Amino acid sequence: MKTAVVGTGYVGLVTGSCLSDVGMDVTCVDVDAEKIANLEKGVLPIYEPGLDAIVERNTSSRRLKFTTKLADAVQGAEAAFIAVGTPPGEDGSADLRYVLAVAKEIGELMTDYLVVITKSTVPVGTAEKVKKEVAAALAARGVDIPFDVASNPEFLKEGAAIEDFMKPDRIVCGVESDRAREVMARLYKPFTLNGHPVYFMDVPSAEMTKYAANAMLATKISFMNDIANLCEQLGADVNEVRKGIGSDPRIGNRFIYPGIGYGGSCFPKDVKALVRTGRESGYDLRILQSVEDVNESQKEVLATKIKQHFNGDLAGKRFAMWGLSFKPETDDMREAPALVIAEQLLAAGATVCAYDPVSIAECKHMIGDKIDYAEDAYAALDGADALLLVTEWREFRVPDWDRVKAKLSQHVVFDGRNIYSGSELRENGFTYYGIGVK
Repeated sequence: MKTAVVGTGYVGLVTGSCLSDVGMDVTCVDVDAEKIANLEKGVLPIYEPGLDAIVERNTSSRRLKFTTKLADAVQGAEAAFIAVGTPPGEDGSADLRYVLAVAKEIGELMTDYLVVITKSTVPVGTAEKVKKEVAAALAARGVDIPFDVASNPEFLKEGAAIEDFMKPDRIVCGVESDRAREVMARLYKPFTLNGHPVYFMDVPSAEMTKYAANAMLATKISFMNDIANLCEQLGADVNEVRKGIGSDPRIGNRFIYPGIGYGGSCFPKDVKALVRTGRESGYDLRILQSVEDVNESQKEVLATKIKQHFNGDLAGKRFAMWGLSFKPETDDMREAPALVIAEQLLAAGATVCAYDPVSIAECKHMIGDKIDYAEDAYAALDGADALLLVTEWREFRVPDWDRVKAKLSQHVVFDGRNIYSGSELRENGFTYYGIGVK
């Protein structure tokens, strides 16, 4: 089965690579010639554990190819995924210009029946817009070539995307014809053979499922952060509360870990877009607006604790920051709490020295040399007035506290992810601050 994937960002590259790894003939397309040249040499534009090996294996076997020419990818393909970016506009709405531009070009180039699949996260109604673009391009050519538009939202977790794609907890396919359903069923047969479920539904429902899923997870995070902040006021320990409620199967223990807010490419953008979609439809999603508001304020919690500890005077203070990416196992810095924390500390006259196992290059790309960067975790501590744990990478879980104490000028730890024991650190002579804990 020949498949085209347009866009070699996070979603497109993972999708194309994994489909080729189950034996399909996949051509990935991107307008960025430098990115394509690097991919052909095995240089990936993103960090995702295990992805480099899959790309190398399938490019060597010629099942996976990269090109800047959409015509080469569409020719002979039965399915074409649109996996380009949908960045948020200033009003929070998803920017569909790249999705619709690809749809138009597909209509200009296709020669046989094709299922055009929206893989990008898009608002309800986007498939209809894609259909109109393809149809208009075909009409301009004076040809009548049958096609279908399907919705196939991704549910990939950064840092675990390969496992999620190869062993999905569900595959959602929005289709509007039996022919499109048959193509999608063949496309995902390698996965259903292992018992992974495919849910066929109408296209608008599939589009909504993606937004609703991310919005629910974001809601759990913001809810728990709100509870954590209240725990601090009342003298309760949110870690104990989390255990107590997480044991209830109706609630579950996932996404109820308090911290310094969510970030990344999905939750912030999708919550904003869904809120915007509601407003455009005449319905205010009041819970989701609060979810977004809580998350934005939560990113400031750590900086607030720091200012309170130092009596509002951060001028000349130096802080060691462990972790930059919005979560472990990725170099994604989009909407990362680290950026907000660093900005607030710098504005107060402090300096920051950060270390992250994979995200330093991306951070430099985003904010340059506004902060200092260390070559390892302990080097970041030299002369610092406090340690800030921002991203819970595994290598930060059990540090040598004697070594940490020797390097810090003041023995203060601000734990933004609650991975350390406050009582243990206090016994070792540290001042400890967590999120919603004693």
